[in-house]
Amino acid sequence: MEALASEYDYMAALWGEFDQSLVRVADVSLSEQKIAGVRIPVLESVQFDEKEYDLFSSPVWYADGVDLLKRLAKLGVEYEVYNRKMELLDYARRKTTQKVNLYEKVQIPGYEDAIRKIKRFMEDEENLSKSAQKIVKTRQQQAAEGSKL
Repeated sequence: MEALASEYDYMAALWGEFDQSLVRVADVSLSEQKIAGVRIPVLESVQFDEKEYDLFSSPVWYADGVDLLKRLAKLGVEYEVYNRKMELLDYARRKTTQKVNLYEKVQIPGYEDAIRKIKRFMEDEENLSKSAQKIVKTRQQQAAEGSKL
């Protein structure tokens, strides 16, 4: 932008005479590209409508002016497209950060707590089962001793 502005400086006094309706943006063609699952715009091309002007009656610098206007317009469109890319990617980054925080700070600790409770329950069940087996074994031994007497 600064490079184009420096090119513009030498003609700054002449821009009052320049017919700015000679060049206008006719069409901007965009395509989409996916980056990390986010669809972002990609600038394909910028088409311009140029009015015809008489090369003999118009100043010599008109051709440079038309070229400079085209480059400035294209740079402006590129800036807007890159701004939109940045907004979309920043939004996706914020959403991803929120999801990561949700998982790390809420869901994973909740699951870990649930897993811990399930492990304790299963250990208790195992201990109860072993105790029940010991009781049954003890009663069977006592019954066997009582029948021997």
